[in-house]
Amino acid sequence: MTEAAFPGVGRHDNIGAMEPLSPEEIARYHRHILLPEIGGAGQQKLKAARVLVIGAGGLGAPVLQYLAAAGIGTLGIVDDDRVSLSNLQRQVIHDSGTIGELKTESAAFAIARLNPHVRLIRFEERFSPEAARRQLSGFDLLIDGSDNFDTRYAAADAADEARIPLVTGAVGRFDGSLTVLKPYETAEDGTPNPRYRDLFPEAPPAGLIPACAEAGIIGALTGVIGTMMAMEAIKLVTGTGEPLVGRLLLYDALSARFDTIRYKRRRTTQRQAG
Repeated sequence: MTEAAFPGVGRHDNIGAMEPLSPEEIARYHRHILLPEIGGAGQQKLKAARVLVIGAGGLGAPVLQYLAAAGIGTLGIVDDDRVSLSNLQRQVIHDSGTIGELKTESAAFAIARLNPHVRLIRFEERFSPEAARRQLSGFDLLIDGSDNFDTRYAAADAADEARIPLVTGAVGRFDGSLTVLKPYETAEDGTPNPRYRDLFPEAPPAGLIPACAEAGIIGALTGVIGTMMAMEAIKLVTGTGEPLVGRLLLYDALSARFDTIRYKRRRTTQRQAG
């Protein structure tokens, strides 16, 4: 784990406490503060929030950029990859000058240039079941921008165990999806919220869903889905609006169409003795 050392970014005591906004922060976030749904109190919640983002790639790039711009106080980044030329078509947090660098380092410097008030914590490793508890320690929201089902299941299980919300998204060629998971809570009707496995009971067979390196992907699509993931995170932190809990949002870029599918916790049947 590496904590980025940038001007204005360092360790603070009592992270997570509601700290007052400085005059510079009030000016920076003025358009947020004007919104009755956010206001000064909501901006303070954003400043106090600690969000861990899995992946600094196609989805993670806009997530990190918009959360940093929004004033999230602490951002964690989990990624063990390095920037390559083929990434730049969609991973807009990186640039030609950072090719060959660790994505966590490249993203951290970009965030520091965008907003020096954000504290960065970097994990130059993969998110895995073995490392999940350590990586999630101290964070209150998880965002999964990974590109494989193993990581998605690991993220869902870890967030459920830690009892923190998970925003998860996926993209492929010209379509994408996202949802929010809070299975440790109940819906208004008293039923438990669904888990990731209620939506995807098991991973598809290997090779059934080709990676973008094989099938291709339109770069702007990751911006659409990643930006909406950042919006869901802001809603969760500030308590504004209705997050996509129990709803899967689907986007078809070619037809410019959005659809929403509702899903519920699957019932488990118990065998009766005798």
